[in-house]
Amino acid sequence: MAETPLTPTVTAASRPGAPGPADGHTLRRPSPHPGPDEAALAEVVRFTSELIRIDTSNRGAGDCVERPAAEYVAEHLADAGIEPLVLESVPGRANVVARIPGTDPLAGALLVHGHLDVVPAEPADWSVHPFSGEVRDGVVWGRGAIDMKNMDAMVLATVRAWARQGRRPRRDLVLAFTADEEDSAAYGSDFLVREHAALFEGCTEGISESGAFTFHAGPGMRLYPVAAGERGTAWLELTATGKAGHGSKVDRDNAVAKLAAAIARIGEHRWPVRLTPTVRAALTELAALHGLPARLDTDSPEELARRVDELLAALGPAADLVAPTVRNSANPTMFSAGYKINVIPGSATAHVDGRVVPGGEAEFEATLDRLTGDEVGWKYHHREVPLRAPVDSPTFAAMREALEHFDPEGHVVPYCMSGGTDAKQFSRLGITGYGFSPLKLPPGFDYQALFHGVDERVPVEALHFGVRVLDRFLTR
Repeated sequence: MAETPLTPTVTAASRPGAPGPADGHTLRRPSPHPGPDEAALAEVVRFTSELIRIDTSNRGAGDCVERPAAEYVAEHLADAGIEPLVLESVPGRANVVARIPGTDPLAGALLVHGHLDVVPAEPADWSVHPFSGEVRDGVVWGRGAIDMKNMDAMVLATVRAWARQGRRPRRDLVLAFTADEEDSAAYGSDFLVREHAALFEGCTEGISESGAFTFHAGPGMRLYPVAAGERGTAWLELTATGKAGHGSKVDRDNAVAKLAAAIARIGEHRWPVRLTPTVRAALTELAALHGLPARLDTDSPEELARRVDELLAALGPAADLVAPTVRNSANPTMFSAGYKINVIPGSATAHVDGRVVPGGEAEFEATLDRLTGDEVGWKYHHREVPLRAPVDSPTFAAMREALEHFDPEGHVVPYCMSGGTDAKQFSRLGITGYGFSPLKLPPGFDYQALFHGVDERVPVEALHFGVRVLDRFLTR
């Protein structure tokens, strides 16, 4: 573990040769809201491109080096008079944390976090090199353009604009740029929560990835889903044992057969509908926008499932926002057994990717016990809690206002993420997490398909929109 302030760690006021108040770098109480300057709009594109060029591919099992990206972020924060801490969990696995004082000392602090690592990319599959950061025809290309170096760049550009304009946010902001989100978060947010919890003192809420993007739900219908929940992660390891022997002999105690039967039962299981408050609110708002009755007020689980399935079928493309989160899920993903075709192995293992809706943990475990039966054991390979956040909070209202201010014809709706983010780790500090990384995207731009996909890219205009929305939300 290493704790390294950027050397030298300075404020704009104390840095030799730094601009003084007349040059606009000293953070002061804001005057009427001017919005981000032209420099911020140029910087967000440059920062996104340059961060993409820093290859921070996370191959798992500790194989990643985020330190160069962390130093890049820290240098640009320090240049704006913001004091960054570069925190390494092990050599090369670096995080950056900084705090910006707000104008309202009575308001709880807000955590703004984004990860620096990305999933690997195979250059042969791409139209451009995935780590080129190429800007072409108004689009920035490369791994991390969506997930999530774009948000890292938007935060950097926004806070640097404040420094030039002498503005501050209303709430204290804690900025965290993390390592290892694309694996287990052990070297990133988990490390920060365990070893540096004091840096997040006063934070009551946080914002990060996978929300506030344009979702085109039909002709003229632009949705902006803001994440107010996440399904929990329940990665499972299943094991069956039996009698090893010759493949030509009859063997009723066959580990492969036992495990295959259990995996088949898991794969075929139809999980019951379990609506969280976030998902219920999402279905209600989406139904109203489509002119449909929601009809979710029934005490019968079977009737509720029928109504939800009917509503999802009627929502068209918008159903994709909600369908993965109305139930728990468990998908078999890996199977391993044996070493030779004519040898019956004594054991077999499999892995299942389980996801759990908030409040569904007990049902998930009981169901797995039943589906695996007496002859197959299971345990958690990796587990993270599900999350929920209120959709009637002042923070959600402020996010809605900022988005609709810059797209008055857009409709903000809450939703629950099917996967997970670093918000799970930060929740252990009592921080309520929202997904809010705003982008205005054109029709036909499949945002969700680009997560971990080929030809990941982001429009320049989407980055400009994101900076404007973040600026308004964070200062108001």
